[in-house]
Amino acid sequence: MPARRRHLARTVLTAANGTTGAGLLLALVTRTRVRRGRDGVLIAEGWRLPMPPASCFTVGSVIITRRSAEWLLAEERAALFAHESRHAGQYAVLGPLFWPAYWVACGWSHVATGSWGARNWFERHAGLADGGYPEDLPLRPWIHRIRRKR
Repeated sequence: MPARRRHLARTVLTAANGTTGAGLLLALVTRTRVRRGRDGVLIAEGWRLPMPPASCFTVGSVIITRRSAEWLLAEERAALFAHESRHAGQYAVLGPLFWPAYWVACGWSHVATGSWGARNWFERHAGLADGGYPEDLPLRPWIHRIRRKR
């Protein structure tokens, strides 16, 4: 599917499944300014709450950032923008089920490696390096022991 159609499909699906609405509501409640991004993605800039600690996170087709939209759209952050846009695609497929699935994946990753993202399926498929996550964290020793016993 050509990129333009894929972006349009993602935008329509995240609007229809309510996740973009949730992202916009979150932006409204926290008084972040919503700006148009690229490829059908919106950017809510100026996130001030301490959680999550990341510079960006995505809800539906809304990328929420502590910084400005210009910062996120700068060429040197094209990989980060692409990473967050891939999460919007994941929301298009899963809708609100993304949230529990993502947190289960975070939990597994943290138990397995000590990192919320290194073994998180959603982060891996959005591009670990693009999102600023470590790529080669080893599994914890107890997991290797369980694997050997099998």
